[in-house]
Amino acid sequence: MLSIEKLQVSYGKIQALWDVTIEVPDGEIVALIGANGAGKTTLLKTVSGLLSKQSGSITYDGLKIDAASPPEIVKNGVVHVPEGRKLFPEMTVMDNLLMGAYTIPLAKRSQRLEEVFGIFPILKERMGQIAGTLSGGEQQMAAIGRGLMAEPKLLMLDEPSLGLAPLFVEEVFRVITEINRSGVTVLLVEQNTQHALTLAHRGFVMESGRIALSGSGSELLADSNVRKAYLGL
Repeated sequence: MLSIEKLQVSYGKIQALWDVTIEVPDGEIVALIGANGAGKTTLLKTVSGLLSKQSGSITYDGLKIDAASPPEIVKNGVVHVPEGRKLFPEMTVMDNLLMGAYTIPLAKRSQRLEEVFGIFPILKERMGQIAGTLSGGEQQMAAIGRGLMAEPKLLMLDEPSLGLAPLFVEEVFRVITEINRSGVTVLLVEQNTQHALTLAHRGFVMESGRIALSGSGSELLADSNVRKAYLGL
């Protein structure tokens, strides 16, 4: 389980997170929703070691990880797929995937590649193609595939459907469900609130760096404030 307690994070003198407390139980999909600038990406970056906390704690599987380096956090099974995909555009799809496998033994990489190709068959067809020439949806698949190459126990996805055509949006959410059913816990940051909460076992609403509301996915979908603010209903 990922446990975040009373987390506070600042960018210089500007505080971004205020006493954020959330739990992500093993085996679940947990959605984190909120407007742009609410602090969702900051939270993921702090969990993955890219930002330092001011105070509070982050533990995973009982191990304190809030002072660990990003490579150590990945080795412990926590993998972050960032917003905007962040592929290496001049490298091939295969090389991008292998960049995600640096924490696993060489002997396991071929097997892991085949597992990722089983989820994303299109990547096997495109493995020799330069990543920057892929469509937006294919790039997102490559980004998720790169994250999966590290054999995550917890996969953190930041806006995986952003900017994608509707057909690819449906495919991304189908794949997230498949990944979760394979035993991977998912922390999902997503502005497509309807999709995210329909998928999620539970969710948290973040506003201005604070957790404003939490509940099961179905409870939040039925909440009048959530429906008004994020669904336009």
